[in-house]
Amino acid sequence: MKICVLPGDGIGPEIMAEALRVLEVFRGEGMKLEFEEALLGGGAVDATGSPYPEATQKVAREADAVLLGAVGGPKWDALPRPQRPERGLLGIRKDLNLFANLRPAILYPELANASTLKPEVVAGLDILIVRELTGCIYFGEPRGITTEDGKRVGRNTMVYNEDEIRRIGHVAFQAAQKRAKRVCSIDKMNVLETTQLWRDVMIEVSKNYPDVELSHMLVDNAAMQLVRAPKQFDVMVTGNMFGDILSDEASMLTGSIGMLPSASLDANNKGLYEPSHGSAPDIAGKGVANPLATILSAAMMLRYSFNNEASALRIENAVKKVLASGLRTGDIWEEGTKRVGTREMGDAVIAAL
Repeated sequence: MKICVLPGDGIGPEIMAEALRVLEVFRGEGMKLEFEEALLGGGAVDATGSPYPEATQKVAREADAVLLGAVGGPKWDALPRPQRPERGLLGIRKDLNLFANLRPAILYPELANASTLKPEVVAGLDILIVRELTGCIYFGEPRGITTEDGKRVGRNTMVYNEDEIRRIGHVAFQAAQKRAKRVCSIDKMNVLETTQLWRDVMIEVSKNYPDVELSHMLVDNAAMQLVRAPKQFDVMVTGNMFGDILSDEASMLTGSIGMLPSASLDANNKGLYEPSHGSAPDIAGKGVANPLATILSAAMMLRYSFNNEASALRIENAVKKVLASGLRTGDIWEEGTKRVGTREMGDAVIAAL
């Protein structure tokens, strides 16, 4: 199983190192894993001038899965837009046709006090947000900044075709079948024709899954409900822009975005796996970053791309065991727990394995 490893920028190399150490445990037990490292993001720009260079494209296309740390940082914010690190992330998603982003928001019991919401509101939280990843306003044309009648005009285009909506719908409903069998589709159909089509197609797709309950919610209400009563949701499915916002909101219900993995899949479950957080350049190199989201992303890789549920569960249970023991990185630390660094947290997960 060939894994393209993209450490990225900021804390990316530090957290990636711990995820690879965890995977080495399985390789030591006989699992056939091959790692090939490549550049993506700001480091790729510095080395090649491109955030997603051709050499990386080749490695990523030939791999069975891609494991990513994080990209970006203020260092590159002044570059022309095509050279910014985030364009590398958009580029690899488009290149590999990774249209389905799965972001679980799970609150571990030991971290209930880390959430900014009352424990009784978030205790037992387990949401899966399914976000369409290669369409909508982030990729629609025309786009750009032009001058019209002597004034600067910024333009982006929200566009979806029914096939794009239908395929992400199937992903959401199939995921719900393995959970609580409820899908809430998020749109803004009262003002956006694009999302009226979204709702119409979701209703059509739902007829293939009579065992799954489908509901609909406008995105502004969904944002409010995530804070008011988040446990009402099981699987949420939505478009690229809405999903970008809602998944980050949901992640903070759990106390720290540093705990949450994600998977971006193609039609054959080849995926790019990455933590939901960013590159955190302010703490890069200090050995204090939380590696658990990246380690849990590796677990998702074993589950979805390599169809190895048992090994994925072993990693997830090891993380639970470490949290139950009271170890915490700084982002989830509270009185009565022990603060540890990036390497120590990796050591603890390996010991639990």
